[in-house]
Amino acid sequence: MPNLFAYLMLFVWPMICWKFWRQMQPGRALIWTVLGGYLFMPPLTAINLPILPDLDKTTIPNLVALYCALYLAKDKVRFLPDLALGKLLVVMYLVTPLATVLTNSDPLFFVLNTVQGMKLTETVSAVLTQAFALIPFFLARRYLGSEDGAKTILLALITAGLIYSVPMLIEARLSPQINVWVYGFFQHDFFQTIRQGGYRPVVFLPHGLWVAFFALMALMASVIRMAAVPAEARPKAVLVMCYLVIMLLICKSVGPLVYAVLLAPLIWFAPYRFQVIVAAGLATIVISYPVLRGAHLVPLEQILDFARGFSADRAYSLQFRIENEELLLARAQERALFGWGGYGRAFLHDPLTGEMSTIADGAWVILMGSSGWLGYLSEFGLTALPLLMLGREALSRHGSQIGRYCAGLALILAANMVDLLPNATHIPFTWLMAGALLGCAEQMRLERIAASLKESRAGLHSGSTKRTVI
Repeated sequence: MPNLFAYLMLFVWPMICWKFWRQMQPGRALIWTVLGGYLFMPPLTAINLPILPDLDKTTIPNLVALYCALYLAKDKVRFLPDLALGKLLVVMYLVTPLATVLTNSDPLFFVLNTVQGMKLTETVSAVLTQAFALIPFFLARRYLGSEDGAKTILLALITAGLIYSVPMLIEARLSPQINVWVYGFFQHDFFQTIRQGGYRPVVFLPHGLWVAFFALMALMASVIRMAAVPAEARPKAVLVMCYLVIMLLICKSVGPLVYAVLLAPLIWFAPYRFQVIVAAGLATIVISYPVLRGAHLVPLEQILDFARGFSADRAYSLQFRIENEELLLARAQERALFGWGGYGRAFLHDPLTGEMSTIADGAWVILMGSSGWLGYLSEFGLTALPLLMLGREALSRHGSQIGRYCAGLALILAANMVDLLPNATHIPFTWLMAGALLGCAEQMRLERIAASLKESRAGLHSGSTKRTVI
C-alpha cells in the first residue's frame, strides 16, 4: 500500500510544475512537467474519482501542463493536426472507447465465476482518459515542433538520465528498494528484478524494462549530442556518453542493448534524411505487425534463435510470450473492430474458475484485445504519423533540410514504437516526442508546398516570356 507521502506527492507535483512554467520557457516547462512526473511520481498510486479518470502520475502532469499553457502562458493550442488523416486518427482515438464500452456490456459466464461486462457509465472515463493522454502530443506540437525543440528534448533526456543514474546505481548495488523507502511499497514482482547474479533497477517506474528503455533514450540523446558538439567540447560529451552506456548495461535488458547497437552507427554515419527514412520504415513495419503475424510472415523461429544466442532463459521467456500472443491474437479476432474492453475480458480464461490463463506484455496485442483494430490503428497511427510525414519530406525533392536533432529524435521514437511489440512502453513522453516531430513535419510540409508553388509559378512565367518573344 502507498504511504501518506505517496499521496502527498500527487498534490505536490502540480506546485512544482507551476514553478517550472513560471521560470522556464513553455517548451522546457512542458518537458519537465511530463518527464519529471513520469520519473519521480509514485507508480500505482491514484486518487480514484467516480465516473472520471483516476488522477495519477500520467493524468496529473498532463492536466497541469494544459492548465499552465492555457491560463499561465495564456496561449492558444490547436487540438487537431493539419492533415485530414491526422484529424481522422484523433477522432478515432477518442470515439473508439465509447464504441468498445457499448459493444461489451455482456458478462462472461464460467462455472464458478463471472467476468462483468462494461457499464455505460464507464464511457465518460474511457473517453476522457484518451483525451488526457493526448495532451502532451498537442502541447509538444505547439511548443517543441522545430529543430530547436527537438534539441531541447534531447538535452533534457541527457540531463534526466544523469540525474536518474544515481538511484539506478543504488538499486543495482542494493536491490530495488527506493520506491519502498520513499513511497512505502514495491510496485512489481521482486523476482523479476534479479538478473545475472545481481539486480536491475526499477526506481519509481512500473518495471525494470521501463528503466532500461529510458536509459536507452538518454544514451541515444547523448550520442546525437556528441556528434553535434564542436571538437573542444567533445571529450566531455564522450565521457557523458560512456557513463550512460554503463547505465544501460546495468539495466540488464537485451532489447534496449540491441536497439543501441543498431541505432548508434546510424546516428554517427548516416545522412539525416536516411535516418528519417529508416524511422518511417520501422513505423510502417510496426503498424503492419498484426497483419504480418496473422499471415505468419514474421520470422519467429529466427528471432528465437537470436535470443538463444544471448540466454536460454531469455529465449524461453520470449517463446512463452509468443505462444501467449498467438492465443490472444485469435481471441482478439472474435471482436476485431472494437475489442473486448476491460476487466481482463480480452484474455483467455479457465472454463471452470474463470481465472485468466494467458498473459500479455506487448502493447500491440494488449491494444488489439482491449480496443480492436480501430483502437490499435488510432493509437499506433497517431504515434507513427509524424515519422511517416517526415519520411515523405525526406523523399521529396522539394523537401526542407532535415536537421540532426529532428532526425535523431525520429529514430528514438521509432525505437519506442518497435519496443511496443514486446513491451507496453507507450508512455506520456512517447506522446510528447510524437507531438514535437509532428510539428516539425507540418512545418516542413508547408515549406515544401510553398517551394513547389514557387517553382510552378516560375515555370509559368518563363513559358509566358518565351511566347512573348516568339
